[in-house]
Amino acid sequence: MEKKRRRTDPSLHVSEDATSAPTQRKRKSDTDSVAADLPIDIRQSDISSEPDLPIEEEEKPKKESDGLEDHWKDFALAIESEKLDTVDEAANEKEEDNGKMDDIDCNHDIRIHEDLGHVCRICGMIVRRAESIIDYQWKKASRRITSSYGGHSKDADDIDCGRVKLSEDFMVADIAIHPRHAKQMRPHQLEGFNFLVKNLIGDKPGGCILAHAPGSGKTFMLISFIQSFLARYPSARPLVVLPKGILGTWKKEIQQWQVQDIPLYDLYSVKAVKRVDQLEVLKSWEDKMTILFLGYKQFSRNISDDGGSKLAAACRDRLLKVPNLLIMDEGHTPSTLFQNHVEEVFNILNLVRPKFLKLESSLPIVRRLMNQVTVSGGRSKGIVDSAFTESVEKTLLNDVCFKRKAHVIRGLRELTKDAIHYYKGDILDELPGLLDFSVFLKLTPMQKEIIQNKMGAYGKFKRSAIDTSLYVHPCLSEISEVNADDRANTLTDKSVDSMIDSVNVNDGVKARFFINILSLANSAGEKLLAFSQYILPMKFLERLLVKVKGWHVGKEIFMISGDTSQEDREFLVDKFNNFADAKVLFGSIRACGEGISLVGASRVVILDVHLNPSVTRQAIGRAFRPGQQKKVFVYRLVAADSAEEKHHETSFKKEVIPKLWFEWSEHCTTEDFKLVQVDIDESMDELLDTKAMRQDIKALYKR
Repeated sequence: MEKKRRRTDPSLHVSEDATSAPTQRKRKSDTDSVAADLPIDIRQSDISSEPDLPIEEEEKPKKESDGLEDHWKDFALAIESEKLDTVDEAANEKEEDNGKMDDIDCNHDIRIHEDLGHVCRICGMIVRRAESIIDYQWKKASRRITSSYGGHSKDADDIDCGRVKLSEDFMVADIAIHPRHAKQMRPHQLEGFNFLVKNLIGDKPGGCILAHAPGSGKTFMLISFIQSFLARYPSARPLVVLPKGILGTWKKEIQQWQVQDIPLYDLYSVKAVKRVDQLEVLKSWEDKMTILFLGYKQFSRNISDDGGSKLAAACRDRLLKVPNLLIMDEGHTPSTLFQNHVEEVFNILNLVRPKFLKLESSLPIVRRLMNQVTVSGGRSKGIVDSAFTESVEKTLLNDVCFKRKAHVIRGLRELTKDAIHYYKGDILDELPGLLDFSVFLKLTPMQKEIIQNKMGAYGKFKRSAIDTSLYVHPCLSEISEVNADDRANTLTDKSVDSMIDSVNVNDGVKARFFINILSLANSAGEKLLAFSQYILPMKFLERLLVKVKGWHVGKEIFMISGDTSQEDREFLVDKFNNFADAKVLFGSIRACGEGISLVGASRVVILDVHLNPSVTRQAIGRAFRPGQQKKVFVYRLVAADSAEEKHHETSFKKEVIPKLWFEWSEHCTTEDFKLVQVDIDESMDELLDTKAMRQDIKALYKR
């Protein structure tokens, strides 16, 4: 969060939600802003087809318990395990006939993927590499505004856009937690609340970052702060910028925790697509005590619109000048905090506190750290942000002297203690438990042969996207490569079904692992989540389940993607969590990896390696969060002896940086920040301890 006394151009923030209301009042010229939360980047709105809607069923009468449920589940698990072993033995004895794989075309639907570049959301093909894309530089908003609002013509040129009134500075005063909220706040939330007050209310307000673990109650804490802020400063106008997909979650929580009836505005619920309609929403928000929600994409479009119309200028100026409190949920979205490099942490700090490393309070610590780190170029140029962050990162990752690392860690904590509030998530220790495995799977002979034949055929980025599907099943590599005109015919149920009829499931190690672990979980009475970056492997597995299990989409099988509407998303989540027939939910790892609770599942399969580990952590947090009644088992699938091993290693290294920065103590050793290889016998996972599962696993690691 950030509270400023000067005009700024916060060109990276905004959100979506609206209603109406009048009342004029004075306003201060700048913005209080919050960068809250960690993982997820909405620049790629992820990758799946909209699922069939579930069909409502009559509620079945509950059977009277005989007290032997656990024994029956154990018996069902043993039967399923025996069945899988028998099937595998039979499959090994007969000759495998793969059939002829149909070529299926793909009319690319391009999305921006932070790590890879321009990527087809359907087949995963990389059309343009990330390194070849030049970042767009936001232009400062023009200030072409005249007289007062009043016109309602649909013609933009006929509308009188008026002069935006700036608010007066708030007087310094403490704000208090509402007693109803105080009763529910845990110690870390109370600390976070006071941290916000310290930074945003005072003589020298400054922006700050809440770096709290998924599922630790950030939204409730922020809602409490917003309401306390408005109670003390009723003329304030809060703006919440957030990924569009979690708008429903915010609204529900505000309704649950509101102590004052405050209207909630957004642009989506009123379908404000045209600038003239958006302006009316913004005017209503400005004129009455309300909260405005905007998605990052909608915000960016509004403040970067340099089309020259009076309407565009009026919308832009309201978004930049009217807010007194700016909250950026999933605040890493503009700058990707903790996902790739130390530099990204300071990108966020520069967002909430411009030129953070050059502030008077920062310079002495920065100079001291530069004398302690392993210098990574640029030393002769003095204190340069990139030279500083690169040197710090090199020391944390590669320096063998742990004493030097300790000095650097202490310096980083001192440098950022007033701007970053970190919470690891000790509240999650109260849950039944989490076992997080990296499962290295042995590729099948057919997969190895195809990889060998394609060696050197593509650039590394396109190769990575194609291989992601290939590791699930070799038949998918052909679809990933196709560049065709008719996307509508590429991944229809009919076309995928015809392909499945002619392939052997056992030719794909990840497909086989998934089917087996799902069968065992189902026999044990557990539901499963499956996440991927792309729609293709999920669609393949969905139709495979329809064929081999006889299950139905909307009854046993569910899918949430970037194309799933907010209403459908809420319906599907409720159905999956609460209906006994639900077995598995497929989720786009970005579109489904934030802001929703899927505690009905206790098994999580990550089908491919994501280069931003925080995205995977968010996905896991859908099941491992308050409300979970069972131990959660996570399987991060990695194709052994392939390029995916390197991706996994790179991703894990990125996880080490925030762990060292925030979780290291004098009692830690280097072993505390490494993956631990474990035997299946000692994994404490009875599903892995079966013949059907063991045959595909080359190595098992535990976080």
